[in-house]
Amino acid sequence: SATPTEEINGAGNLMDFLDEPFPDVGTYEDFHTIDWLREKSRDTDRHRKITCKSKESIWEFIKSLLDAWSGWLVMLLIGLLSGTLAGVIDLAVDWMTDLKEGVCLSALWYSHEQCCWTSNETTFADRDKCPQWQKWAELMTGYTEGAGVYLLNYFLYVLWALFFSFLAVSLVRVFAPYACGSGIPEIKTILSGFIIRGYLGKWTLLIKTVTLVLAVSSGLSLGKEGPLVHVACCCGNLFCSLFSKYSKNEGKRREVLSAAAAAGVSVAFGAPIGGVLFSLEEVSYYFPLKTLWRSFFAALVAAFTLRSINPFGNNRLVLFYVEYHTPWYMAELVPFILLGVFGGLWGTLFIRCNIAWCRRRKTTRLGKYPVLEVIVVTGITAVLAFPNPYTRRSTSELISELFNDCGALESSQLCDYINNPNMTRPVDDIPDRPAGPGVYSALWQLTLALVFKIVITIFTFGMKIPSGLFIPSMAVGAIAGRIVGIAVEQMAYHHHDWIIFKNWCRPGADCVTPGLYAMVGAAACLGGVTRMTVSLVVIMFELTGGLEYIVPLMAAAVTSKWVADAFGKEGIYEAHIQLNGYPYLDQDEFTHRTLATDVMRPRRNEPPLAVLTQDSTTVEDVETLIKDTDYNGFPVVVSRESERLIGFVQRRDLILNIKNARQKQDGVVSNSVVYFTEDAPQIPASNPQPLKLRRILNLSPFTVTDHTPMETVVDIFRKLGLRQCLVTRSGTYSAFGLININLKTK
Repeated sequence: SATPTEEINGAGNLMDFLDEPFPDVGTYEDFHTIDWLREKSRDTDRHRKITCKSKESIWEFIKSLLDAWSGWLVMLLIGLLSGTLAGVIDLAVDWMTDLKEGVCLSALWYSHEQCCWTSNETTFADRDKCPQWQKWAELMTGYTEGAGVYLLNYFLYVLWALFFSFLAVSLVRVFAPYACGSGIPEIKTILSGFIIRGYLGKWTLLIKTVTLVLAVSSGLSLGKEGPLVHVACCCGNLFCSLFSKYSKNEGKRREVLSAAAAAGVSVAFGAPIGGVLFSLEEVSYYFPLKTLWRSFFAALVAAFTLRSINPFGNNRLVLFYVEYHTPWYMAELVPFILLGVFGGLWGTLFIRCNIAWCRRRKTTRLGKYPVLEVIVVTGITAVLAFPNPYTRRSTSELISELFNDCGALESSQLCDYINNPNMTRPVDDIPDRPAGPGVYSALWQLTLALVFKIVITIFTFGMKIPSGLFIPSMAVGAIAGRIVGIAVEQMAYHHHDWIIFKNWCRPGADCVTPGLYAMVGAAACLGGVTRMTVSLVVIMFELTGGLEYIVPLMAAAVTSKWVADAFGKEGIYEAHIQLNGYPYLDQDEFTHRTLATDVMRPRRNEPPLAVLTQDSTTVEDVETLIKDTDYNGFPVVVSRESERLIGFVQRRDLILNIKNARQKQDGVVSNSVVYFTEDAPQIPASNPQPLKLRRILNLSPFTVTDHTPMETVVDIFRKLGLRQCLVTRSGTYSAFGLININLKTK
C-alpha cells in the first residue's frame, strides 16, 4: 500500500511526538488532488484496528457494528433530506411561477392549479378558470379583457421575473459564490479526487436551495435537475461530517457523494434506477459494488420521501406521466433516427456556442458584471416569452403538454383536430384526424418557441445563478419532436395509400402518436448535450412511464451520441471542466510513442530532482526546500551520492510536523537533523536533538521505470487514482524523476 504505514516508532523514545498524531496530518490543501491509494490503505488500517478491538469487549463489538451500519444510516439521512428539499423546491417553484401572473384570493400560498382544485365553481371545460384565482390586472382594475389589461399583466410578469432573478443572483454573489451554475462539472471533478473546499458546504446548500426556486420561477430557460444533484451532494457532505469514518477519509467521503448524486437525480426526475445509472455512467470516478447498493438505497429513500410529499398532486413521482399505449411501427424508426440526428447536431451547436460565450465572459469585461448580465438576460427572456403561450408557462408544464396524447377531453390548442361526426369509436382510441386551425397556429407558436429556446439557453447556462440544463434541452427536443409527430400524423392521414403507410396505417385507425415523437426528441437532445446513453433511456422511461417505447428511445439516444461524437468527443460537462481548468484525467492525452522519461520532471536540461536524504538533512534545509519549491512532496533517498530511493513524503505533512515539533518538542532548532530511519543516526552529543519523521514517510511509493509507455502510466493513474508517480532509471533504484499527471488538465 502507498500509505504512511503503521511503523513501530521506537518505543520508549519520548522525543517521538508523532506517537500521538495531531489534527491535519494526512489531509490535503484546497485545490489539490487526493491520493486514492493512501486513503484506501488508511481505511484498511482503521478497519483492521476496529476488528481487533471488537474481540476485546461487548462495548467494542457494539461500536464495530455501529461503524459497519453508519454507511447505511448516512444513506438514509441523505435520502430523507434530499427528498424533502426536492419536494419543497417543487412546491415553491409551482407557487412562485404562478405568482408572476396572478394570485389566489382564498389562500395566498396556493398555486393556480391548487386554487381552482379547491373551488366549487370550476367546470371541467374551464378548469383553469375560477373566481378565486385572479390575474394581477383583474385584481387592480377589475377588468378581464382589453389591451390595457394585457399590457399591465405583461409589465407585471416582466417585473416579477426581474425581481426573482435579481434576488437570486444577489444572494449567490453575497453569501455563496459556489451556488451558481449546474454543479455537475464540479461534482464530477470532486468525485475524481479533487478538493474544492466550501463547494459542498452548509451555506452553499442553503443558498442553492433558495436561489434555485427563485431562478426557475423567474422564467429563465433553465431547469432544477442539475442543481438538485449538487444539493443532494451537499446533503451527503453534511452527513459525512457527523461520522469520523467519512469526515477523516476523502476516499470514503467520495463513495458517499457518488450515492448522493444518485439520490439527486432520483428526486429530480422521480427516477431512482436512472439516478443510480447516472451516477455510475456520468459523474462517478470510483464506483465499487458496495457503492452501487448504497446508491440504490439512497435513491429509493429519496424517491419514497418525495412521493410522500406528493408535490405534483397526481400521486405519482413524475411530472410527465404519459398514458398512451398505442404500438409503434418499424417505419417510424426513420423519423426517430432523424430526431436523433437533430439532437446530436443541436448538442454540438449548443456546446460550441455556450463554451465560446462562457470563454468570452471569462476573458472580457462582461464577467465583471454578473448581476447586470442576469438582469439583461431575464429581461429579454421575459419580454420575448410572454406573448407566446408556450414560452410563458414554466418549461416543465410545456414539456408535459408536448408529451400528452390528445384524448377526447383535452382542451389544449394542440388537440384542435376536426372530428368526424359519424365517429362511434370508444373515447380512448381516437383515430387519426385532420388538423384544425388551432393545431396550425400552435405549430407556428411552437416553431417560434423552438428558435427562442435554442438561442436563449446558450446565453443562460453558465450565468451566476443555479441553472440546470436537462429541462431546457428536453424542451428543445420535445418541441421539435411534436412538430415532426404532427407532420407524420397528417401525412399518414392524407396519404394512407402511400407504400410506407399502407401496411400499418388503415383509414380510421389511430396510427401515429405525436406525443411519442416529443418524448423521443427530448431524449435525443438531452443525449446530444450530455452524451448519456444508458442512464438517459432509463430516466426517460421512468420519467414518463412509457415502457413500451424503450427501443425508439434507445435508437434516438445512440444516434444523437454518434452524431455529436462525430463533431467532438466531449459533452457539455467535460467542456466546462476544461474551460474552468479543473484537473480531470482523460485517456487521450499522449501520443503512442511517448515514454515516462519524456513527460516526467525534471526534464533533461533542468536542475536535478529536489530530494531529501534519510538521515543527513537539517530542519533548516527542509524549510528552505519547501520555501524555494512548490512541489506536493519529495522523494527520500539514502544519500546524495547513492540516491537509492527509500520512500516519499508529502509537503503538507512536512510543514505541519516541523511547525508542531518547533512548538511542542524541546531541543528542535534549525540545525537539528531530520531522520526518516528506524533508529536515530550517530551524531555528536553536542549537536541539537534530532527530529524523527519516519511516521509520515510513505515506504511504498508507486514507481515506474523511465521506459514505461505513457499510455500505461496514464492508465495506472486513472485506475489506481494516484497523486504522483516516481520514475526510476532502468536497472537501478535511483530516484530519477517524478510524474504528477493529476494536476494537469486535459
